[in-house]
Amino acid sequence: MRISWIFSLLILLLAGAVVALILIDSGTLAYKLVWGVALLGVLLLVLFYRNVMRPLRTITNGIDLLRAQDFSSRLSHVGQREADRIVDMFNGMMASLKQERLKLREQNHFLDLLIDVSPMGIIMLDSNGKISECNKAAVKYVGFDSARDMLGMSVKQLDTPLGKVLYSLQDREVKVVRLNDSMVYRCSRLSFMESGISHPFYMIEKLTDEVMKAERKSYEKVIRMMAHEVNNSLAGIISVMETAETEVEDPDLSEAISACKDRCRDMGAFITKFASAVKIPEPVKRHVDLAELLKSRIPLFESICNATGTKLSVSLPDKETPVFIDPVLMEQVVTNIIKNAAESAGKGGKVDISIDSPGTRLVVADNGPGISPEAADMLFTPFFTTKESGHGLGLLLVSEVLNAHGCRFSLETYPDSQTRFTIKF
Repeated sequence: MRISWIFSLLILLLAGAVVALILIDSGTLAYKLVWGVALLGVLLLVLFYRNVMRPLRTITNGIDLLRAQDFSSRLSHVGQREADRIVDMFNGMMASLKQERLKLREQNHFLDLLIDVSPMGIIMLDSNGKISECNKAAVKYVGFDSARDMLGMSVKQLDTPLGKVLYSLQDREVKVVRLNDSMVYRCSRLSFMESGISHPFYMIEKLTDEVMKAERKSYEKVIRMMAHEVNNSLAGIISVMETAETEVEDPDLSEAISACKDRCRDMGAFITKFASAVKIPEPVKRHVDLAELLKSRIPLFESICNATGTKLSVSLPDKETPVFIDPVLMEQVVTNIIKNAAESAGKGGKVDISIDSPGTRLVVADNGPGISPEAADMLFTPFFTTKESGHGLGLLLVSEVLNAHGCRFSLETYPDSQTRFTIKF
């Protein structure tokens, strides 16, 4: 029988006794018996409430506190030894839970701080595959302005070069990619279990600096070896050929010697060009009006385009566009980009130079054949080139200078068949 029924039965018994006292004449034996039953009922109610109902209500309040996860409240003693022992055990358990919860909250806060300042990008997904959390590094790497812009999106909706790489990853897959802005990333799709549910997440590690250092070390070694082997011989060969050229009377032989001498000089220039790639000076930055700098170099850009029969179009703002750069190095970068665009567009093609807003963004576009997917994966790689006479150092020079300036940049062929080199200062 439930305790509440017993309590209700006692109340009914007491109520019946009270009614009987009203109906029975006083002084009779029955009146006295009913009076005694009423007193017994009151005593039983008091004892029952004190020994049963009050501890039971206290336990119920404790269960409610647990359900509400209120670990700060405590139960009071009920004046019964066994029940008070239960109350003390419950209060001790609540104190321990409060301490553990506080410790867990502090640890989670510490982990949140570590994740937020970590140089490794982290993107967490909820059970529906939507982005629930992401740190500052992930926002920067993926190409968004703030975490708010990414929250609630699926990975498929991240319409950026790195976002497409993340979407292509399978569970537990790790991939190292070089994007069209020369950045190198190691991307991983992993998962962890929580409450029996698998939660996927992505990790993005930037390897650009390490890869560039390794590549620089490699091509420096190659160039030093080539320079050592070639330059030691070229000076002597050219000197001997110049002497022989003055002594030879046969015009055909003299012409052949002259051709060999010119070839040696070309080889020397080739080695010098390779060596210049590893001697990029540190940028000496100062505040410069980018539009004015480009306007002053328009004759140079026009001569580059005229050499390939390409039409140059320039769209620069009249208002000031201040940037903090090394103007000498940046001029060399822009010249290299325009030269590549003009060679790609070819005769009858078009090269457009413009500065966009918001912010300061320089765009050099051409209507050439574009960049193939195979070539796009190799852009900015040392010694890679699609030109028959190229050496694969032009874009390498560009990427190193722009990285030294802290610029974000990309080289990509868009659906409108325009290939754009974009520099965001």
